[in-house]
Amino acid sequence: MSQTFVIRAIGQQPLLNFRELWAFRHLFYILVWRALRVRYQQTVIGVAWALLQPILYTFVFTVIFGLLVAIPTNGQPYPIFVMSGLAVWLFVAQAFNQASASMFNNAHLIGRIYFPRMILIFAVMAVAFADFLLAFSVLVVLMIWYGVVPTIGALYFLPMMLLMIMTILGLSLWLSALYVPYRDVGQLLPFMTTIWMFLSPVIYPSTLLPPKYQFLYALNPVVVVIDTSRWAFAGGPSPQGWMVAVSCGVAAFLCVTGYWFFRRQEATFADIV
Repeated sequence: MSQTFVIRAIGQQPLLNFRELWAFRHLFYILVWRALRVRYQQTVIGVAWALLQPILYTFVFTVIFGLLVAIPTNGQPYPIFVMSGLAVWLFVAQAFNQASASMFNNAHLIGRIYFPRMILIFAVMAVAFADFLLAFSVLVVLMIWYGVVPTIGALYFLPMMLLMIMTILGLSLWLSALYVPYRDVGQLLPFMTTIWMFLSPVIYPSTLLPPKYQFLYALNPVVVVIDTSRWAFAGGPSPQGWMVAVSCGVAAFLCVTGYWFFRRQEATFADIV
């Protein structure tokens, strides 16, 4: 049985159309499989690249910030400390950059056939999550090596990852829609990612920040996600409840406004991408 899809002018399409997204779920599977296959096709070590990246980062950060700078680590070995934050950050950086550029990178598809454009964002985020699972396995190996046992914080890690996914989704909806008419966004993405990393406690503990700036820190949901990861897998302190609440509000705001803006601009993508 064939389906009919009505493409309306900008500002006239419904904001919520989850039935349409579900109807194109097979395209989502195809996009994820294609991305995973192309990424490691004709590479010497294949999927091991997803493991090699966090291992090399951990080694470099351990030498520079663990041995030379001697950053405090809540009593845990620095490799455990940095990897508990790095696993989260590598997912954030990959998902944010690729999702924000997904409309531009798939212009050949957008200009030829109709499908819910948001599927492109979901697909690249799914690929990034697959790489996150491999990076997380490196953290598990390090925990076994150093004899570190997860704390009760592990129960809160998955909800915090959902918070992180909401944050990335909201930002990516805004930036991917802006990338179509404004190519400057592509030049800004690497700079934004670098600044975002240093504003997040990836290589240092969040306790180094003076208490008077903690509210500004709470506006960055990556902070509470990394703090939860450190609480769960590196014996760090738990994130404060009010910071989690503020970060949840920020993530919800980004998702709602990003979805609204994306849907309002979606009808123009095929014309100007």
